[in-house]
Amino acid sequence: MNEQALLKPFVIGLDLGGTNSVFGIVDSRGDIKATTAIKTGGYNNAEDYVNACITALQPIIEQVGGIEKIKAMGIGAPNANYYKGTIEYAPNLPWAHNGVVPLAKMFSERLNNIPVGMTNDANAAAIGEMVYGVARGMKNFIVITLGTGVGSGIVVNGQLLYGHDGFAGELGHVTMVRGESGRLCGCGRTGCLEAYCSATGVARTARELLTTTDRPSILRDMNIEDITSLDVSIAAGKGDILAKEIYEFTGKMLGEACADFAAFSSPEAFIFFGGMVKAGELIMNPIRESYESHVMEIFKGKAKFLISGLDGASAAVLGASAVGWEIQ
Repeated sequence: MNEQALLKPFVIGLDLGGTNSVFGIVDSRGDIKATTAIKTGGYNNAEDYVNACITALQPIIEQVGGIEKIKAMGIGAPNANYYKGTIEYAPNLPWAHNGVVPLAKMFSERLNNIPVGMTNDANAAAIGEMVYGVARGMKNFIVITLGTGVGSGIVVNGQLLYGHDGFAGELGHVTMVRGESGRLCGCGRTGCLEAYCSATGVARTARELLTTTDRPSILRDMNIEDITSLDVSIAAGKGDILAKEIYEFTGKMLGEACADFAAFSSPEAFIFFGGMVKAGELIMNPIRESYESHVMEIFKGKAKFLISGLDGASAAVLGASAVGWEIQ
């Protein structure tokens, strides 16, 4: 271990999701030594969000010996520009959806000017899977995160795909339903994969079916506006036919999308990460079946469909921390 690692043995990793912001202080072996979390929303501006983050961070920084023990910070966030350290027009972040937020600089200034690097939140999950999870040893794979939105981290020939501007790989915003019938997405476009296959998309599908049909479902016992993807998962697990059909619809669309994705990068595996994958085969089986029925013949039977090998937010936190270790 080099002298700097001995003097500053930790980095901070931040998984900045649409709902929660999860922090971990991580050592060079990938052990998470301390964690904390706050809600991502509810702030008037980015300054208020960063202030809340710093308040939450201070106790766990002291827990590992103070800021002088921290080498750097890595952030995984929606619409993060890897090259500039900014979040740009993030549709699911109220304090960042109307412009460019220099978040890396803001955190650095509040944390004793330690270096801060950023990448897309799904890219961070992909790094975490490649180093610590089910993608170890793989050089071509796609991580698809199913949370408040749909994110993706694309690894080709062992390297994350960033594109010339840092924003390559927004597979959640490919158009799945064209024309006026497409759902409005948070990005401002219509018919995006995210509008259907995110956790919020599953809840929207449930509300549509409950309001446009009179078919029986235990979901009807709930206030329709309060229904979440977790409620749909629980109902499906109890054998509710309508809830199962919601997952069939969602999985079919994800499978179709993956069939298109295979055509440009021919991944060894699609790895699914996020709360929605807790539904297990309810979502994975229709994804696989739909993929095989839609993919080009030369790709049939080649890709694996895997669930993240890391629990909870670990993949994204560890991936974000890896960005911190890479900063010179």
